[in-house]
Amino acid sequence: MKILLYGLNYAPELTGIGKYSGEMCEWLAEKGHDVRVICAPPYYPEWKVGKAYKSWQYQTEQRNKVTVFRCPLYVPNKPKTVSRLIHLFSFGLSSLPVLFRQWSWQPDVVICIEPTFFCVPATLLFSKLRDSKSLLHIQDFELDAMLGLGLGKSGLIAQFAGAVERWFMRRFDAISTISYSMLRKAQDKISLPEKVFYFPNWVDTDFLTPDADPDLFRKRWGIPESTRVVLYSGNMGKKQGLEIVLQAAGRLRQEPSLLFLMIGAGAALGELVHQAEQLQLDNLRFYPLQTYEELPALMALADIHLVVQKKGAADAVLPSKLTTILAVGGECVITAEAHTELGLLCREYPGIARCIEPENADALTAILMEMLLHLPLKSSGVYNKVAHRFAQDNLDKDRILSRLVSQLEG
Repeated sequence: MKILLYGLNYAPELTGIGKYSGEMCEWLAEKGHDVRVICAPPYYPEWKVGKAYKSWQYQTEQRNKVTVFRCPLYVPNKPKTVSRLIHLFSFGLSSLPVLFRQWSWQPDVVICIEPTFFCVPATLLFSKLRDSKSLLHIQDFELDAMLGLGLGKSGLIAQFAGAVERWFMRRFDAISTISYSMLRKAQDKISLPEKVFYFPNWVDTDFLTPDADPDLFRKRWGIPESTRVVLYSGNMGKKQGLEIVLQAAGRLRQEPSLLFLMIGAGAALGELVHQAEQLQLDNLRFYPLQTYEELPALMALADIHLVVQKKGAADAVLPSKLTTILAVGGECVITAEAHTELGLLCREYPGIARCIEPENADALTAILMEMLLHLPLKSSGVYNKVAHRFAQDNLDKDRILSRLVSQLEG
């Protein structure tokens, strides 16, 4: 097949949507499909365009048998509601001529990645005129996430935006989502359940395993073997509510041989670093994202992993960092409400992770103290077998992407 992927984020971004879009397209190209990508220059999660790219320049490159067209966009230094909307709209506008330049190539399938929804109208117009199959793959319900975080105050505006969203969604040939709760949400929005299918994010269970060696990072960062590590790794944005990690670190500062590590970047990083300095947290350190090749060693470093989100955000967004934690059999604390995808996951698979109320520093502190008291040292080789088995059975990359091909060819 000729497959065109149209989305904001792409490799070499190390986290989030760009990581999965890059892996998907390269896998499809390896299987013999002709794959092209229209995307922005890499900027996430640092909110800063990579050194080899320009935010204002069109660029074309070949990445592992995939032709990649980079389109200009505005990248705010400190993304807020308005600047983020301008950011998304700028890509939708600049990418429009590149999309229609694919007319003579005649793609069989156009896959539009949400976010950003600003690309949806052009995708549908191109697909209908070109007679290409259209697929909307929802990594994040933008509107629902904004409303859940209190960014949409007007009921009339919310109703209008929801009506527009539903109208466009119904016109795709197929829609896919990354979680069962998002699947049900999409079905409810369009009232056409036969169009919607489950297409979760995956993990390389051969690369990410429970038996990686943590010594690489213990030596690099001077962490004694007897020190227990609580790790948050990934995007540091507003929807995470990572302030409770700092609060828990403050309450546990007297615990001997306990270190909090926060690895990554994002819109809230500067504010979090400032808060940590104000609180004088000598048991908490910040580091930038590490390379993908070293990810198994980084995961092996943690006695406890954290997946932290605010109330209202967890049901719309399934954090990609969790798949990595499950693959390595990590012990994990998730902040999520009971009715959300993450809450239901913990209920349906007892022992896979500990689920606590979001935005509750007391609950986080208490569960960390309990786990540190009862969990064996990571150096003992013990890992969470429920989590590891779930990843092997449900998150295998080849199985998931092979099912996608079957859907596209159907």
